[in-house]
Amino acid sequence: MVKNIISTALACGLALSLVACATTTPHVATTKHYSVDSDTYQSTGKSQRIKTIVLHYTVSDNERSIKTLTTGNVSAHYLILDKDDDKIYNLVPESERAWHAGDGGFSGRTILNDTSIGIEIVNAGIKPEYRDALKNSTLDYHPYEHYVEFSELQIKKVAELVQDIATRYDISPKNIIGHADMAPSRKIDPGAKFPWERLYKEYGIGAWYDEADKQEIMSRRTLVAPSVQEIKQAFRKYGYQINNSDEWDKPSRDVIYAFQLHFRPQQPTGVMDSETYAILQALNMKYAGRDDFY
Repeated sequence: MVKNIISTALACGLALSLVACATTTPHVATTKHYSVDSDTYQSTGKSQRIKTIVLHYTVSDNERSIKTLTTGNVSAHYLILDKDDDKIYNLVPESERAWHAGDGGFSGRTILNDTSIGIEIVNAGIKPEYRDALKNSTLDYHPYEHYVEFSELQIKKVAELVQDIATRYDISPKNIIGHADMAPSRKIDPGAKFPWERLYKEYGIGAWYDEADKQEIMSRRTLVAPSVQEIKQAFRKYGYQINNSDEWDKPSRDVIYAFQLHFRPQQPTGVMDSETYAILQALNMKYAGRDDFY
C-alpha cells in the first residue's frame, strides 16, 4: 500500500514537472499590429542597385551551356541559345545574385556579381583549329580571325534584352561591358567578333568613341609622348583595373588586349599604340564622370 502511494506520488510529481516545463516555452505572437508605410516618406539619396551589364560567351554548345548554367556553381541571369527560336531564357531572377562575374572589377567596383546582370550567349569562342595557337607559336593573344561569329538572331536578341535592362535600371553606357573588360587576365569573352560598334550605332547600346575625336587626338603633334603611368591612369579613368608598374608587363598588356577586343576588334594585339591611345582618350572625353556609381 505504501509502495503504491509513493509510486502514485512520484508519477504525479513527474507529470507536474513535465507540465511546468511545457508552460515555460515562450509564446511567439503571430498577430501583426503594425503596417509598413512606403508612401508617407521617401528618401532622395538613392540609386538603382543594378549598375552593370556583363556579356559573356559560353565556349560550348546549347546542351552543355544549359547544363553548366543550371546545375553547376556558375549561373547567369539570361541565356541566349544558338538556335532559331523566339526565346531568351531567364535562369536567375534579376532580384537575385547570379554567379557569373567572378574576380575582377570595373568602374571602381570589385564584386560585380552584387550589382550586375549577367548575359550568357552560346558561342564556341575560339575556332577549334586555333584553340592551341597560343601554345604552339609566338602569339601572345588570339587575333580577330581566330574568333567565332555570333548569329544574326543572337545579335538581335542581345540588342532587345540589353536595351530593356539598361532602360529599366538607367545603366550608364560605359557600364555595359564584356567579361574581358572586368577580368582581362582571366577572360577574353565575348571576343573580337562581338559587334559592340554595331550595337551602339544601330541600337544605341553601350559606349563608343566619336571618330572625329579619335582622328583629332591622333593628329596632335606633341613634344613629349605620354608616359606609361599617364596611359594607365587614362585606363583607370575610363573604368579598367590596371596595375601601377612602370612597364607594359603581361597583366598590363592583358588590359590593352581586352580594351582592343571591345573598341578595336579587328586588330587586338595587346600592344599599346597611338590608335589605341587615341580611342581611349576619345572615350574619356565622351564618357568620363558618367559612372553614376554611388
